[in-house]
Amino acid sequence: MALTKQTIIETISEEINQSLYEAKDTIEHLLEIIKTTLASGEDVMISGFGKFQVNEKAPRKGRNPATAEEMMLDGRRTVTFKCAGVLRDKLNTKL
Repeated sequence: MALTKQTIIETISEEINQSLYEAKDTIEHLLEIIKTTLASGEDVMISGFGKFQVNEKAPRKGRNPATAEEMMLDGRRTVTFKCAGVLRDKLNTKL
C-alpha cells in the first residue's frame, strides 16, 4: 500500500504534537514550494533524501495507434528523482 498525503499529515500531527490542521497546512505549503520550483525549471534537492530534476524532452515523431497516422509530438518537461546515498543505503540494508 502506498503512503498517502493524509497518512503523512496524521503521522506528523502525532509525532510532533501538532494539530491536524497545522500539519496539513505545513505539508501543503511544502508541496506548493516544490511544485512552484519545479514548474520554474529549477531542481529540488533535499539533503539525505534525493533530488527532483526537471528534464526537457525534445519534440519527436509519434504515431496515432488507432489510425497509424504519423504526427509530431510537442516537446515537454518531465521530472525524475534520484535518491541520495543515505536513502539508497537505508533501502538496501537488511531488515
